[in-house]
Amino acid sequence: MRTRIRELIVTPIVFSDPPLLNSNGVHEPLALRVILQLVLEDGTVGLGESTGGAVRLERLEIAARTVVGLDVFDTTAVSAAIDAALLPTVPGSHERGWTVSAVEVACLDAQGKLLDRPVCDLLGGRVRDFVPFAAYLFYKWAEHPALDGRPAIGDDWPEALDPAGIVEQARLMQERYGFRSFKLKGGVFPPDDEIAAIEALAEAFPGQPLRLDPNTAWSVGTSTYVARRLDGVLEYLEDPTATIEGMAAVAKDSPLPLATNMCVVAWEHLRPAIEQHAIQVLLTDHHYWGGLRRTRELAAVCEAFGIALSMHSNSHLGISLAAMTHVAAAIPNLDHSCDTHYPWNSADDVIVPGVLEVADGAVRVPTGPGLGVELDHDALDRLHRRYLDSGMSRRDDTGYMRRIRPDYELRLPRW
Repeated sequence: MRTRIRELIVTPIVFSDPPLLNSNGVHEPLALRVILQLVLEDGTVGLGESTGGAVRLERLEIAARTVVGLDVFDTTAVSAAIDAALLPTVPGSHERGWTVSAVEVACLDAQGKLLDRPVCDLLGGRVRDFVPFAAYLFYKWAEHPALDGRPAIGDDWPEALDPAGIVEQARLMQERYGFRSFKLKGGVFPPDDEIAAIEALAEAFPGQPLRLDPNTAWSVGTSTYVARRLDGVLEYLEDPTATIEGMAAVAKDSPLPLATNMCVVAWEHLRPAIEQHAIQVLLTDHHYWGGLRRTRELAAVCEAFGIALSMHSNSHLGISLAAMTHVAAAIPNLDHSCDTHYPWNSADDVIVPGVLEVADGAVRVPTGPGLGVELDHDALDRLHRRYLDSGMSRRDDTGYMRRIRPDYELRLPRW
């Protein structure tokens, strides 16, 4: 069995994204992503996926030069080599973790194909056949407005700018995908307006878990006020304010559990967060914790310290969803349904349809070898050409908002 890495093909792409509002502004019409193909000496190909942009792309290209000749089963050496290559210019472990993770996923996909076993088996075996996900609700415009001579760009989701619009979006999410829990991306409107939206969801979907994430748009005082108002309504409040210290200050007076994927994003953050009792729920994300195996280790640490687990999502396609599903399937202490943007982005996927499907609010764990998904080369080529034509090099929610609303001011906290 020839298991040496022959090459790592790095392909930047863009895909369509609706006008989803958040505390930084609004999503642009296109989202950046990078697809990896890890080719072994025997021709086996492992797939990986990462966020995009010029900075991420440059680091992945460094990784591509670094891993040639290494054994695909020696992921410790592969990860260490990438980490060492990036260290002189990328001091933060969180930032290096993005690159390491994308390559590790591709290694595990290739390993699974060689062994004819699914990735979850390489992580210790599945403890569930279906992974639950939450509907990811956003305030959104009806369309991307006409801009600079470009016509307006519509999508399959109606406008949602008030409680009624959010409830309707949730109904559509449930009808189309069967979701049984709901997360609202807040930080867009004044807190009382977003409290009203959550209360409307609670009335429309009684007994179904709800969560709210304002992406650090609130002060400590406002965060505490919202937590008290929504006590008994939310399963947890996510990242209401910035920093471990800020979250700890809220936690002292919050009747709700606090969750994060923003203030605890690297191993060095765990100790101070635990010592200060800043969080009660951690949203894991293999993309920036260093891969699937490191995520499995993180889950064990959280279990030891009584921290509950969910899973964070960024705008992603099917390779990432498959990786998220496999690692979630192998984590016994997955306490809450996972986040996913997939319903917003799946129309532009790079994998062959038929394996991944969100149904009854869950994704069946793929049973094929590796990640269990197949790359659609025609779709990859199309989205790569679209990337080249777009001229995009970074995500800029704030800059895009200012092109539409020139007086828009980014302030965190805003309330």
